[in-house]
Amino acid sequence: MQTSYLWILFAVVVLGLLAIDLGVFHRKSHTVKMREALIWSAVWISLALAFNAFVYMTRGPVPAMEFLTGYIVEEALSVDNLFVFLMIFSYFRVPAEYQHKVLFWGILGALIMRAAFIVAGIALIQQFHWVIYIFGVFLIITGIKMLKSSDEEINPERNPVLRLFRRIMPVTEHYEKDTFFVRRNARTYATPLFVVLLMVETTDVIFAVDSIPAILGITTDPFIVYTSNVFAILGLRSIYFALAGLMQLFHYLKYGLCLILVFVGSKMLISEFYKPPIILALGVIIVVLALSIVASLIWPQKENEESLVDQQNQS
Repeated sequence: MQTSYLWILFAVVVLGLLAIDLGVFHRKSHTVKMREALIWSAVWISLALAFNAFVYMTRGPVPAMEFLTGYIVEEALSVDNLFVFLMIFSYFRVPAEYQHKVLFWGILGALIMRAAFIVAGIALIQQFHWVIYIFGVFLIITGIKMLKSSDEEINPERNPVLRLFRRIMPVTEHYEKDTFFVRRNARTYATPLFVVLLMVETTDVIFAVDSIPAILGITTDPFIVYTSNVFAILGLRSIYFALAGLMQLFHYLKYGLCLILVFVGSKMLISEFYKPPIILALGVIIVVLALSIVASLIWPQKENEESLVDQQNQS
């Protein structure tokens, strides 16, 4: 099947899924419970795996393996987004029933922005092959910085985009149900919910700077790069609601992500001399993620142990 038809088919499927998601299942704002979040997480993961099988049948085993590897890497790196989303929602005290709408439109914007990042990144690598070494060094430095960084509290008020926006447009003091804008006295006001959406969008731009070079270290096929990104992002909302209360349990996952970034960066640096088989890269990534999750469960943080004891005492 020609690549152009694959792009069209993929765009139709994704737009259809988003329309069904917002227009049918989440037509009214409501609090997403754990059961619903787990079901939707399973749905999006299943769709990604089904698409992976479709890539295998239409493009062959190598592109399919590249898609699966890219999908796992992007989904793993998205864990950091979940922590930041949690901090943003907590900081702005976003009601639980409005959070899904913010993430829906935030992720829709992310799909557009990441497409631009991917096109620019691939064009640079194809035009100037040495750029891949810059990406490789950048990923290694990012992994080391992530390893050394402590969990700092995020202060959205320092975000330059947010400060500039508040100079341009007035913002209401309170949430206006689930709307982003309201009209008062012939004047348009943004609501705090739109401010939260703006924060989510700018945060994704920052994370894209790390994640796009990571996937380009696996493949430079535009179709594989973008589709693996899209499926990882689409499942991010449901995974957020499913893991929002459990993310602190996997405290060693941070170190696993650091190792993955360093591994992919190193892979880019030696690409001119040796290209590891994609199955090897996939195996390394899966093993690192699995070990970091198992280590988190075997050696939980003291805060988690104390909270579990408190819950048992209360029960």
